[in-house]
Amino acid sequence: MRQVPNIITLCNLFCGALAIICILHAPEYHAEFNGTDYTVVSPEPVYWASALVVLAGIFDFFDGLAARLLRVQSPMGKELDSLADMVTFGVVPGMMLYRLLRSAYFQQPDVFDVSIVNLAPALLVPCFAAYRLAKFNLDIRQSENFIGVPTPAVALLVASFPLIVLFNPFNLAHWFQNIWVLYVIIAVLCYLMVAEIPMISLKFKNKSLADNWTRFLLIILTLVGIPLLKFATVPLIFICYVILSIVVPPKMQTN
Repeated sequence: MRQVPNIITLCNLFCGALAIICILHAPEYHAEFNGTDYTVVSPEPVYWASALVVLAGIFDFFDGLAARLLRVQSPMGKELDSLADMVTFGVVPGMMLYRLLRSAYFQQPDVFDVSIVNLAPALLVPCFAAYRLAKFNLDIRQSENFIGVPTPAVALLVASFPLIVLFNPFNLAHWFQNIWVLYVIIAVLCYLMVAEIPMISLKFKNKSLADNWTRFLLIILTLVGIPLLKFATVPLIFICYVILSIVVPPKMQTN
Protein backbone atom coordinates (compact mmCIF):
# COMPACT_ATOMS: atom_id res chain seq x y z
CA MET A 1 0.00 0.00 0.00
CA ARG A 2 2.95 2.33 0.50
CA GLN A 3 3.49 2.57 -3.25
CA VAL A 4 -0.11 3.44 -4.16
CA PRO A 5 0.44 7.25 -4.03
CA ASN A 6 3.66 6.88 -6.05
CA ILE A 7 1.85 4.81 -8.68
CA ILE A 8 -0.80 7.53 -8.97
CA THR A 9 1.99 10.13 -9.32
CA LEU A 10 3.53 8.06 -12.11
CA CYS A 11 0.12 8.05 -13.85
CA ASN A 12 0.40 11.84 -13.79
CA LEU A 13 3.83 11.60 -15.42
CA PHE A 14 2.56 9.08 -17.98
CA CYS A 15 -0.18 11.52 -19.02
CA GLY A 16 2.39 14.30 -19.33
CA ALA A 17 4.71 12.21 -21.50
CA LEU A 18 1.79 11.13 -23.69
CA ALA A 19 0.68 14.77 -24.01
CA ILE A 20 4.15 15.66 -25.32
CA ILE A 21 3.82 12.94 -27.96
CA CYS A 22 0.43 14.38 -28.98
CA ILE A 23 1.96 17.85 -29.31
CA LEU A 24 4.88 16.58 -31.38
CA HIS A 25 2.74 14.32 -33.56
CA ALA A 26 1.64 16.86 -36.14
CA PRO A 27 1.06 15.98 -39.80
CA GLU A 28 3.25 17.62 -42.41
CA TYR A 29 2.20 18.85 -45.81
CA HIS A 30 3.91 20.53 -48.75
CA ALA A 31 3.22 24.13 -49.72
CA GLU A 32 4.49 26.24 -52.57
CA PHE A 33 5.47 29.86 -51.97
CA ASN A 34 6.95 32.04 -54.74
CA GLY A 35 7.80 28.96 -56.74
CA THR A 36 9.62 27.25 -53.84
CA ASP A 37 8.39 24.07 -52.12
CA TYR A 38 8.24 24.08 -48.32
CA THR A 39 7.49 21.35 -45.82
CA VAL A 40 4.98 22.83 -43.39
CA VAL A 41 4.01 21.35 -40.03
CA SER A 42 0.29 21.65 -39.38
CA PRO A 43 -0.33 24.29 -36.70
CA GLU A 44 -3.65 22.84 -35.59
CA PRO A 45 -4.13 22.91 -31.77
CA VAL A 46 -3.26 19.91 -29.62
CA TYR A 47 -6.68 18.91 -28.34
CA TRP A 48 -5.73 15.48 -26.99
CA ALA A 49 -2.88 16.96 -25.01
CA SER A 50 -5.37 19.29 -23.30
CA ALA A 51 -7.47 16.33 -22.19
CA LEU A 52 -4.37 14.54 -20.88
CA VAL A 53 -3.38 17.58 -18.80
CA VAL A 54 -6.82 17.54 -17.17
CA LEU A 55 -6.48 13.81 -16.45
CA ALA A 56 -3.01 14.40 -15.03
CA GLY A 57 -4.45 17.10 -12.77
CA ILE A 58 -6.91 14.55 -11.37
CA PHE A 59 -4.06 12.14 -10.66
CA ASP A 60 -2.07 14.97 -9.06
CA PHE A 61 -4.96 15.66 -6.69
CA PHE A 62 -5.47 12.03 -5.71
CA ASP A 63 -1.83 11.09 -5.11
CA GLY A 64 -1.60 13.51 -2.18
CA LEU A 65 -5.04 12.48 -0.94
CA ALA A 66 -4.06 8.80 -1.07
CA ALA A 67 -0.82 9.50 0.79
CA ARG A 68 -2.71 11.25 3.60
CA LEU A 69 -5.42 8.61 3.84
CA LEU A 70 -2.91 5.76 3.87
CA ARG A 71 -0.52 7.72 6.11
CA VAL A 72 2.43 6.96 3.86
CA GLN A 73 3.68 10.48 3.11
CA SER A 74 7.42 10.46 2.50
CA PRO A 75 10.25 12.64 1.11
CA MET A 76 10.46 10.19 -1.80
CA GLY A 77 6.83 10.84 -2.71
CA LYS A 78 7.32 14.62 -2.49
CA GLU A 79 10.32 14.57 -4.83
CA LEU A 80 8.60 12.20 -7.26
CA ASP A 81 5.56 14.45 -7.31
CA SER A 82 7.69 17.48 -8.22
CA LEU A 83 9.47 15.60 -10.99
CA ALA A 84 6.16 14.48 -12.49
CA ASP A 85 4.73 17.99 -12.17
CA MET A 86 7.76 19.44 -13.94
CA VAL A 87 6.97 17.38 -17.03
CA THR A 88 3.18 17.57 -17.01
CA PHE A 89 2.64 21.07 -15.68
CA GLY A 90 5.88 22.67 -16.84
CA VAL A 91 7.11 21.21 -20.12
CA VAL A 92 3.66 20.43 -21.58
CA PRO A 93 2.16 23.95 -21.24
CA GLY A 94 5.41 25.40 -22.59
CA MET A 95 5.13 23.20 -25.67
CA MET A 96 1.45 24.06 -26.05
CA LEU A 97 2.27 27.75 -26.04
CA TYR A 98 5.07 27.07 -28.53
CA ARG A 99 2.57 25.43 -30.89
CA LEU A 100 0.04 28.22 -30.38
CA LEU A 101 2.70 30.82 -31.16
CA ARG A 102 3.68 28.86 -34.24
CA SER A 103 0.06 28.72 -35.32
CA ALA A 104 -0.31 32.47 -34.71
CA TYR A 105 2.72 33.20 -36.86
CA PHE A 106 1.13 31.18 -39.66
CA GLN A 107 -1.42 33.98 -39.87
CA GLN A 108 1.36 36.46 -40.67
CA PRO A 109 2.34 37.34 -44.27
CA ASP A 110 6.04 36.74 -43.47
CA VAL A 111 5.43 33.30 -41.98
CA PHE A 112 8.42 31.74 -43.76
CA ASP A 113 10.78 34.27 -42.22
CA VAL A 114 9.85 33.34 -38.64
CA SER A 115 12.87 32.35 -36.57
CA ILE A 116 13.08 29.95 -33.65
CA VAL A 117 13.89 33.07 -31.61
CA ASN A 118 10.30 34.25 -32.14
CA LEU A 119 8.94 31.03 -30.61
CA ALA A 120 11.51 30.47 -27.86
CA PRO A 121 9.75 32.69 -25.24
CA ALA A 122 7.20 29.88 -24.81
CA LEU A 123 9.99 27.80 -23.26
CA LEU A 124 10.30 30.28 -20.41
CA VAL A 125 7.20 28.66 -18.91
CA PRO A 126 9.00 25.33 -18.16
CA CYS A 127 11.97 27.28 -16.78
CA PHE A 128 9.85 29.31 -14.36
CA ALA A 129 7.84 26.18 -13.47
CA ALA A 130 11.07 24.40 -12.50
CA TYR A 131 12.11 27.34 -10.33
CA ARG A 132 8.65 27.47 -8.75
CA LEU A 133 8.67 23.72 -7.94
CA ALA A 134 12.17 23.84 -6.45
CA LYS A 135 11.15 26.82 -4.34
CA PHE A 136 8.00 25.01 -3.19
CA ASN A 137 9.99 22.02 -1.96
CA LEU A 138 12.20 24.24 0.21
CA ASP A 139 9.70 26.83 1.45
CA ILE A 140 8.05 25.74 4.72
CA ARG A 141 5.54 28.59 4.38
CA GLN A 142 3.79 26.59 1.62
CA SER A 143 2.71 23.64 3.72
CA GLU A 144 -0.98 24.65 3.63
CA ASN A 145 -1.25 27.43 1.04
CA PHE A 146 0.98 28.61 -1.80
CA ILE A 147 3.37 31.43 -2.55
CA GLY A 148 2.89 32.12 -6.24
CA VAL A 149 0.44 30.40 -8.57
CA PRO A 150 0.90 26.59 -8.50
CA THR A 151 2.01 24.91 -11.71
CA PRO A 152 -1.14 22.73 -12.11
CA ALA A 153 -3.28 25.89 -12.24
CA VAL A 154 -1.05 27.33 -14.96
CA ALA A 155 -1.11 24.09 -16.93
CA LEU A 156 -4.91 23.76 -16.77
CA LEU A 157 -5.25 27.36 -17.93
CA VAL A 158 -2.94 26.82 -20.91
CA ALA A 159 -4.65 23.49 -21.70
CA SER A 160 -7.92 25.37 -22.16
CA PHE A 161 -6.48 27.56 -24.95
CA PRO A 162 -6.48 24.93 -27.73
CA LEU A 163 -10.05 23.99 -26.80
CA ILE A 164 -11.13 27.63 -26.89
CA VAL A 165 -9.55 27.92 -30.35
CA LEU A 166 -11.40 24.78 -31.46
CA PHE A 167 -14.88 25.60 -30.13
CA ASN A 168 -14.52 29.42 -30.21
CA PRO A 169 -16.90 30.37 -27.35
CA PHE A 170 -17.90 34.05 -27.52
CA ASN A 171 -15.55 34.48 -30.48
CA LEU A 172 -12.48 34.29 -28.23
CA ALA A 173 -10.41 32.12 -30.57
CA HIS A 174 -8.83 35.02 -32.43
CA TRP A 175 -7.23 36.29 -29.21
CA PHE A 176 -5.20 33.08 -28.96
CA GLN A 177 -4.05 33.48 -32.53
CA ASN A 178 -2.51 36.87 -31.81
CA ILE A 179 1.23 36.67 -31.17
CA TRP A 180 1.28 39.70 -28.84
CA VAL A 181 -1.53 38.35 -26.68
CA LEU A 182 0.38 35.08 -26.35
CA TYR A 183 3.60 36.89 -25.43
CA VAL A 184 1.76 38.82 -22.70
CA ILE A 185 0.19 35.60 -21.38
CA ILE A 186 3.62 33.95 -21.22
CA ALA A 187 5.12 36.91 -19.32
CA VAL A 188 2.22 37.10 -16.85
CA LEU A 189 2.22 33.35 -16.14
CA CYS A 190 5.98 33.29 -15.58
CA TYR A 191 5.70 36.17 -13.13
CA LEU A 192 2.74 34.71 -11.24
CA MET A 193 4.49 31.37 -10.69
CA VAL A 194 7.42 32.94 -8.82
CA ALA A 195 5.75 36.05 -7.36
CA GLU A 196 5.71 36.47 -3.59
CA ILE A 197 1.91 36.46 -3.58
CA PRO A 198 0.07 34.18 -1.10
CA MET A 199 -2.33 31.99 -3.06
CA ILE A 200 -5.30 29.99 -1.85
CA SER A 201 -4.93 26.23 -1.70
CA LEU A 202 -8.01 24.31 -2.84
CA LYS A 203 -7.48 21.65 -0.16
CA PHE A 204 -10.15 21.70 2.55
CA LYS A 205 -8.63 21.37 6.04
CA ASN A 206 -12.04 21.40 7.75
CA LYS A 207 -15.75 21.87 7.00
CA SER A 208 -15.98 25.42 8.34
CA LEU A 209 -17.68 27.84 5.94
CA ALA A 210 -15.78 30.76 7.45
CA ASP A 211 -12.43 29.11 6.73
CA ASN A 212 -13.35 27.84 3.27
CA TRP A 213 -15.74 30.39 1.74
CA THR A 214 -13.26 31.38 -0.97
CA ARG A 215 -12.89 27.73 -1.99
CA PHE A 216 -16.66 27.23 -2.04
CA LEU A 217 -17.03 30.40 -4.12
CA LEU A 218 -14.56 29.13 -6.73
CA ILE A 219 -16.36 25.79 -6.89
CA ILE A 220 -19.75 27.48 -7.32
CA LEU A 221 -18.40 29.79 -10.03
CA THR A 222 -16.96 26.77 -11.83
CA LEU A 223 -20.22 24.79 -11.69
CA VAL A 224 -22.24 27.79 -12.89
CA GLY A 225 -19.72 28.77 -15.54
CA ILE A 226 -19.27 25.41 -17.28
CA PRO A 227 -22.78 25.19 -18.84
CA LEU A 228 -22.83 28.92 -19.65
CA LEU A 229 -19.27 29.69 -20.75
CA LYS A 230 -17.98 26.24 -21.76
CA PHE A 231 -14.16 26.23 -21.99
CA ALA A 232 -14.02 29.99 -21.43
CA THR A 233 -14.80 29.12 -17.79
CA VAL A 234 -11.19 28.11 -17.19
CA PRO A 235 -9.60 31.54 -17.85
CA LEU A 236 -12.39 33.19 -15.85
CA ILE A 237 -11.85 30.93 -12.83
CA PHE A 238 -8.09 31.42 -13.07
CA ILE A 239 -8.53 35.22 -12.99
CA CYS A 240 -10.98 34.95 -10.07
CA TYR A 241 -8.55 32.67 -8.24
CA VAL A 242 -5.72 35.19 -8.55
CA ILE A 243 -7.93 38.15 -7.60
CA LEU A 244 -9.43 36.35 -4.59
CA SER A 245 -5.97 35.38 -3.38
CA ILE A 246 -4.82 39.01 -3.58
CA VAL A 247 -7.96 40.52 -2.04
CA VAL A 248 -8.40 37.83 0.64
CA PRO A 249 -4.86 36.51 1.14
CA PRO A 250 -4.57 33.23 3.05
CA LYS A 251 -2.65 33.07 6.29
CA MET A 252 0.88 31.80 5.78
CA GLN A 253 3.31 30.15 8.13
CA THR A 254 6.41 32.15 8.95
CA ASN A 255 9.94 30.83 8.45
